[in-house]
Amino acid sequence: MNTLLYRCIRPALFALDPEQAHYLTLNALKRADVCGLASLVRQSITADPRTVMGLRFPNPVGLAAGLDKDGAYIDGLSHLGFGFIEVGTVTPRAQPGNPKPRMFRLPEANAVINRMGFNNGGLDAFLSNVKAARYQGILGLNIGKNADTPIERATEDYLIGLRGVYEHADYVTVNISSPNTKNLRQLQGANELDALLSALKTEQTKLADQHGRYVPIALKIAPDLDQDQIRNIAETLLRHRFDAVIATNTTLSRDQVKGLQHAEEAGGLSGAPVSDASNTVIHALKQELRDDIPIIGVGGILSGADAQAKINAGAKLVQLYTGLIYKGPALVTECARSLKTSK
Repeated sequence: MNTLLYRCIRPALFALDPEQAHYLTLNALKRADVCGLASLVRQSITADPRTVMGLRFPNPVGLAAGLDKDGAYIDGLSHLGFGFIEVGTVTPRAQPGNPKPRMFRLPEANAVINRMGFNNGGLDAFLSNVKAARYQGILGLNIGKNADTPIERATEDYLIGLRGVYEHADYVTVNISSPNTKNLRQLQGANELDALLSALKTEQTKLADQHGRYVPIALKIAPDLDQDQIRNIAETLLRHRFDAVIATNTTLSRDQVKGLQHAEEAGGLSGAPVSDASNTVIHALKQELRDDIPIIGVGGILSGADAQAKINAGAKLVQLYTGLIYKGPALVTECARSLKTSK
């Protein structure tokens, strides 16, 4: 989909409630795929292979989790030129998420605030969708805990998720950084994280033996971390030989959007305002992890230059989400071409 076409469509989408526009767009992509009209939205994949986590990515630009929580739109999204797609977050049991409205645009800042709360149809429905997809590219499956699962029992939910998705994933992401599930970010604490990663790595070894295939696991962390917290997370990742870290999720900070409409809505802020914080975390992680554990950079990518900044900070791959809302699918191609020409 070219830039001009998206510019024509965008005003109509922005006239709708953000969540309504979200699903309208996804369903349009799905219908185009099912009806054989994918050529209307298809973008060629920029060839720029990168090997990360032992996987060969056709290009380093992926879709971040959160856009397709139920894995229901994988085939439609596959036509947009991504080098990989990540879907979820899925929880063991279905849950409705937080009350609506729960997504807000801040156009002046190229930003979005959401408090979706892991709304999804549960693991069984998610796996049904994933298994039905025809997509042959690299697929990441993102797992989380149910909102009503006590934080001290969170590991149980993550193990249920890991067992469920393992066979169907090219890699698995463990999301402990959404601000919209009560107490979830406590799992980034030193003791809690050590226990969680230990349990997940033990289960990964069992599942690799059971399925005859090693599936890498990535940890997704928040941007709202100080240097000591980043250092502790890095040490824990290294100690448990985790396969990757995704930096970062949305931020609770409102420093970059003060005074704007919706700025004080509860939830995680994404888009341009989180770019610098994300890059700071990536750079700090890189100093600690060196080349031992790869970093996937996400947060505030609205141009090829933004994608390059993530790579410069220390990321091996990047992911898009909010930038797609403001720039459209052409952003995928722009970022992929920018990273290729800068090599």
